Amino acid sequence: MTIHDTATRGFASDNYAGVHPEVLAALAAANGGHQIAYGEDVYTARLHEVMAEHMGRPVEVFPVFNGTGANVLSLQSMLPPWGAAICAETAHINTDENAAPERVAGIKLLTVPTPDGKLTPELVDRQAWGWGDEHRAQPLVVSVTQTTELGTCYTPQEIAALCEHAHAAGMRVHLDGARIANAAASLGLPIRAFTADVGVDVVSFGGTKNGLLGAEAVVVLDPEASTGLPYLRKMNMQLASKMRFISAQLVTLLEGDLWLRSAQHANAMALRLRDAVQGLPGVEVVRPVQANAVFAVLPRAAADRLRERFRFYDWDVATGEVRWMCAFDTTEADVDAFAAALAQELAR
Repeated sequence: MTIHDTATRGFASDNYAGVHPEVLAALAAANGGHQIAYGEDVYTARLHEVMAEHMGRPVEVFPVFNGTGANVLSLQSMLPPWGAAICAETAHINTDENAAPERVAGIKLLTVPTPDGKLTPELVDRQAWGWGDEHRAQPLVVSVTQTTELGTCYTPQEIAALCEHAHAAGMRVHLDGARIANAAASLGLPIRAFTADVGVDVVSFGGTKNGLLGAEAVVVLDPEASTGLPYLRKMNMQLASKMRFISAQLVTLLEGDLWLRSAQHANAMALRLRDAVQGLPGVEVVRPVQANAVFAVLPRAAADRLRERFRFYDWDVATGEVRWMCAFDTTEADVDAFAAALAQELAR
């Protein structure tokens, strides 16, 4: 049964896209017969092998339902009740998770303003202090987002510098990888190059924004950095009984090159969109396009009219900045139609 118009397209979020056809086929293939519940299935076992291949070392993998769950579980397993996580002010854990880290995990977030969404050792030091002071939450984790909420991408060297700085101060490093594949595609590097190889301890590995159906994972690269995840996952209602269906999706994404193909395409569509709109009168692309996001400022009236045809979100109402996202299924025709509609609205 289909009750929506499958021709409808938007540029609000890569979450709006459907499930990749190859993933749907994998779900159907995994559906026959019985498999042991709660992660003792062959698909979850295979996921450990595939993820280890990507990371270049044995890893612990905990499939979960969503990115917020992955982030909360990661941080909760890395921090004691008196611990705090340093993150960018714009980080998803601070701006878009409705206080889940604070209310569910009881974690204090120590935020730092950044010009481009990226932390540096110097910015971390604005909050990395007060150890031993019983009146201050103890900064024990640095959380980076790759790609950032502003569409920027950390280089391996930048993450390596953060990891070295954090570890020297006795802190661990968590990477929120909701768009980790888009980062790898942008950098032209394997995932391990900016995670396992440079000192990241725990990764929230994203799949939903890259064509999966509610499938993410917590990936523990250093077992000493995380504790209690099997129990925390159950406590936080992120333990899937029929886990084979989450793991099968992640295996399908990662076993071949689907993860990379999909991310490369989404990134390419964002570049096409940037090129199509940046010459239009009244439109200013205000941030570098390094992955699958385009940030632009345009007249409010034109944006409101355009939104009646293509949904997208305001990023900063005060400045008129909006965000346009591309996905694995965004087509060249989608981009061209959007740019043409924008030109029409600007001319009115």
